[in-house]
Amino acid sequence: MTRGIAICMMVGVLATGTAMATACAAQTKSPKPALVVLDKEESELVIVDPGTLQIVGKVKTGPVPHEVAVSGDGKIAVTTNYGAHQDGTTLSVIDLVEQKEIHRVDLLPLRGPHGIVFLAGKFYFTAEGSNAIARYDTVKNQVDWTMPTSQERSHMLVVTHDGQEVFTANVVSNTVTCLAKNTKNGTWSTTQIATGRGPEGIDLSPDGGEVWAANSGDGTVSVIDAGAKKLIATLDVKTKHSNRLKFTPDGKLVLISDIGNGDLVVVDAGSRKEVKRMNLGKSAEGILIVPDGSRAFVAVSGDDKVAVVDLKTLTVTETFTTGKDPDGLAWVE
Repeated sequence: MTRGIAICMMVGVLATGTAMATACAAQTKSPKPALVVLDKEESELVIVDPGTLQIVGKVKTGPVPHEVAVSGDGKIAVTTNYGAHQDGTTLSVIDLVEQKEIHRVDLLPLRGPHGIVFLAGKFYFTAEGSNAIARYDTVKNQVDWTMPTSQERSHMLVVTHDGQEVFTANVVSNTVTCLAKNTKNGTWSTTQIATGRGPEGIDLSPDGGEVWAANSGDGTVSVIDAGAKKLIATLDVKTKHSNRLKFTPDGKLVLISDIGNGDLVVVDAGSRKEVKRMNLGKSAEGILIVPDGSRAFVAVSGDDKVAVVDLKTLTVTETFTTGKDPDGLAWVE
């Protein structure tokens, strides 16, 4: 079932009896939990009640936002404003309670911000156009750390739970970079790990033992031993152009979206075998799995919709709309 979602409209009547239609941009208070969805074509962050799938608010961002992360207290979202041609140079910092942008952070000389994650009060993000990663401090309202990956198109990233290692998927270089912090002197070492062609989606297993990278160019997944920083397996998942990859919270399943043919591929993480493949429509992109592992939200950008997938039955239960060209998603606790 597809739901059409609309922001509330009100009709006001003047005391003189003259009817006056007024568009009510009044936004409903953000629920918790909540789902946030980025609509790239409209450059908006959309706040959705995950129980009713109704829109409760929209906030304008910088040009063409691709990814979003939310602070641990659920009050702040940060979007990476990629721009039309990797020419974006800003982050949008959004107050989810007040539903408004409170900072537009200038990143120059960094360009093409893309993947982003939150950890321990700070937001780590890739600067794809600058072959680097960086970190934004919300308290200081500034980028307080930058590190080159020395690889082309550092696209998505994951950070270990202790914040001591960062892994990035480098699309053009066909590598995953591991940046590891020396706890004694604070310096960072770099390890380049060869993968299949065009790694894009990347995730860290919940136990921290493995990094999986979905390779958009050859339909494979590279499995990396996170401790040894070595490739240990290559899985042929037969995707046309894999886009995102996510572990379920229990670590049992891996979801891979295929922007090339609109499929969502489900892989058993233990056996490394395909469990199911379902077609969601045109251009399956961003994936968000809710913390209890019961369902996933998948942005189907080519159809301007978000699909809801029941992870127990592995079926699409319904779809809903937020705007045009949805992609990045995040969860608000």
